[in-house]
Amino acid sequence: MTVQTVTVAALGAKGDGVVETPNGPLHVPYVLPGETVSVEISGNRAKLVEIIEAAPQRVDPTCRHFGTCGGCSLQHLQMHDYAGWKRQILQNALQARGISTEVDPLVPCDASTRRRAGFTVLASGKSVQLGFHRMRDNRLVDIEMCPVLLAQISGRLDGLRKLARLTGGSRKPARMLVTATETGLDVDLERTVQLTPRTAPQTADLLSQNGIARLSSDGQVFMEVRKPRVMFGGVAVTPPPGGFLQATISAENTMSMLIAEYVQPAHRVADLFSGCGTFALRLATKTTVHAVENHAGSIAALDAAARNARGLKPVTTEKRDLFRRPLMPAELKRFDAVVFDPPRAGAEEQARMIANSSVPRIAAVSCNPGTLARDLRTLIDGGYRLERVVPIDQFLWSHHVEAVALLSLDR
Repeated sequence: MTVQTVTVAALGAKGDGVVETPNGPLHVPYVLPGETVSVEISGNRAKLVEIIEAAPQRVDPTCRHFGTCGGCSLQHLQMHDYAGWKRQILQNALQARGISTEVDPLVPCDASTRRRAGFTVLASGKSVQLGFHRMRDNRLVDIEMCPVLLAQISGRLDGLRKLARLTGGSRKPARMLVTATETGLDVDLERTVQLTPRTAPQTADLLSQNGIARLSSDGQVFMEVRKPRVMFGGVAVTPPPGGFLQATISAENTMSMLIAEYVQPAHRVADLFSGCGTFALRLATKTTVHAVENHAGSIAALDAAARNARGLKPVTTEKRDLFRRPLMPAELKRFDAVVFDPPRAGAEEQARMIANSSVPRIAAVSCNPGTLARDLRTLIDGGYRLERVVPIDQFLWSHHVEAVALLSLDR
């Protein structure tokens, strides 16, 4: 490797600094535009050695693990510029698809509000490491705190380590998904949980001591102190083990409000990729909803919540793989509005079917600006007008951006 002094030209789409060189762009993490830095170069990437001249936008990072833990990339950038950079990510993705529109200012995200964390756990002798990988590195950073997460999670890291060890800690890295709910933590391990007559009582005690409502492995419940519960509007839902939820409640509420206000005139709404009811159950307070989702546990949780709730309009559910069998135009014609919130891959085939339909209003939700822009291009080419795009931050200090796009039929 060689050490060179360079000047950072811009921030890349993943939060790294971009240096223009005769051999092409060089990507450097943890630097800011305008800074002069010395770096160790390896191919088109570099490691920061020293900041020679700092940018005025640089601030002290909040977390002691920043710079080693790869969970955050931009704690060193002041929030005003950070918000502008995230908005620009979405703007650039739209422009790359030839979509010219004004993007709303970023809806901010507070620290200590994230309710879900996908940790990596690794046994090493009698100890268990729990944390996140380094940036561009498989090595694990054993974290002591995390300013992104709710205190309900970050304050119980030691208890989660004990749980991983007690239930059969593996020498191979395993994923532990932890979700904070109203009734306690919901913990799902990707490896098989091992409970013996000796460890089962200890595990039960550990769950109670650490506010853990449920322990599962790959979707199978092993121990449940009480049912995990989340609220979608005024409706209580027990999510399936390892099931999808929005990362923060504030972002979920913002998205739900934008969608509900936009589709308010509708009498019948289709909620596609509905999960366990994030939007469907809120919308059902005022309109009939048909929810479609391929994950059996999620659609069952939604259906159970709708049946037990009072004051909702009719909610019907359908388990269906919308990637392979999107709703066709003939099926869509009975709806006044469609909401869709697909995984990062987007809703390419479903967007094509909607583009050929006569549904008056569409609300598209996405955590991937690139696939969102692709799907919006399809809808616009099919005769829809893009009314509004709102970027929402629920992945604090990372390069990920959530967005809601609202469209109306213009033909």
